[in-house]
Amino acid sequence: MNDYPFVPSDVALYRRMLPGAHAAIDEQTWNDLLLPAYSAELARETSIFGQQELHRRLYAASADEVSASAGRVRGLMADDARRQQLQATVTDLRRADREISETLYGPTLPSSPRWLPVLAWLPLAFLLSAGMALGMGWMPMWIVALALCLTLCAIQVRCYEAVQEWGRILDSTQLMLRVHSLLPWDDAAQAGKLNRRLSRSLMAGMPGVADYSDWLFLQNVRHYFCSRDVARENIAFLRASFERVATLDADLALARHLSRTAHCWAEAGEAVELKQVVHPLLADAAALDFGMAEQGVFISGQNGVGKSTLLRTVGLNLVTARAFGFCYAARAVTPLLPVYASMQNEDALDSGESFYMAELRRGQELLALSAQRPAIFIIDEIFRGTNYLESVSAAAAVLHTLAAQGRVVVASHHLVLASLLSDCLQPWCVRREGGAWQLTPGLLQDTNGIALLEERGFAPAITTKANRVHTWLSDYLAHPEDQALISLN
Repeated sequence: MNDYPFVPSDVALYRRMLPGAHAAIDEQTWNDLLLPAYSAELARETSIFGQQELHRRLYAASADEVSASAGRVRGLMADDARRQQLQATVTDLRRADREISETLYGPTLPSSPRWLPVLAWLPLAFLLSAGMALGMGWMPMWIVALALCLTLCAIQVRCYEAVQEWGRILDSTQLMLRVHSLLPWDDAAQAGKLNRRLSRSLMAGMPGVADYSDWLFLQNVRHYFCSRDVARENIAFLRASFERVATLDADLALARHLSRTAHCWAEAGEAVELKQVVHPLLADAAALDFGMAEQGVFISGQNGVGKSTLLRTVGLNLVTARAFGFCYAARAVTPLLPVYASMQNEDALDSGESFYMAELRRGQELLALSAQRPAIFIIDEIFRGTNYLESVSAAAAVLHTLAAQGRVVVASHHLVLASLLSDCLQPWCVRREGGAWQLTPGLLQDTNGIALLEERGFAPAITTKANRVHTWLSDYLAHPEDQALISLN
């Protein structure tokens, strides 16, 4: 079965429609941690209902929800026969080509117009006037018949788009109710009854007859208004059905995903402890151990060693632990805290926002979030858009304030930050040895930025000049009063 390709904004609608939901990540974190690609992988072979529920949990699942959903998913994984049976029952949900959360949780559906009963008489009046005109040949009756025919056409044309759109919404709603009625739930019969009330007459399913009955008797228009009234009157049940069906579909997606993926169930704790953790989107990902107690972590490492990948690995696993209760690790202990990232700030030509302005805006956002409640902040190379001294100064101020409010995991090439923030961040160095990824206490000692010039094909003269400048700058920073100007010739 080919699933309908819903756009991300459709998937996000359910979460956005729910009132009072406190998001534990924000939009930039969603993108920085590559959660669009991860959620797409997670939701393979899943209907729009399950996709929307998975998206909602990733953003804003509560601690009680996490515990309950983890129990349900583990139960599904332990009973393969039951899981396969439920999966077969909900398969039809994947035929839905319209999301309905906006209809169920958005503005109240309007009541039918008071002139709706007249629609039942218009076709009869037209047939009667046409019959009399044919039988009597009376010109005024022909005029009446023509006027009634044009009225029927005008009503059909005016309501056509609304009827077609409602038809798609209703199809998805009825798929949901049908699946609900087939599940072993106490209110399954009520779902089946409501599904029948929303259905059209048997005539609507007869080839050829449906088109004539719609244009002549306005069956589609009348059904549009009547079924909308039924949906409005039963909106509480439809919402409850949506939540239960979406929850089941999401649980099945998680059980299906975890059955083919190495994982562990996370333990709740104040510290962060991830043993042999990996990123689920990386094929043959190298595992490593990561830990963070009361203090945050300052990560250094050579260029290209994988600092950003490490940050995304830690960040994504913290998100899945909070949203679903599991991690891609051998063992995991995590606090159920919100996670916010700053890794991919970019300039915006349309708004005239420079790269540094984008970094400043994100810094302000993180500070505002830290003032609301404790959180974990995943930050990569903060404030790169200005000169070295101002970059280090601004980074030290912002990171120190964030660390006082929550936990900070930051990677930076500005090694001096480790000394400036030694009271709140522990220094760790990431390196690869023999193909293995290792994280050890301390700071990077052997940088490779200039060495990469030669590896990437730069002329030896360029590398020589770069080394000369590096030596001079290092001496200058240590003993500025003793240094003369450097010559690059």
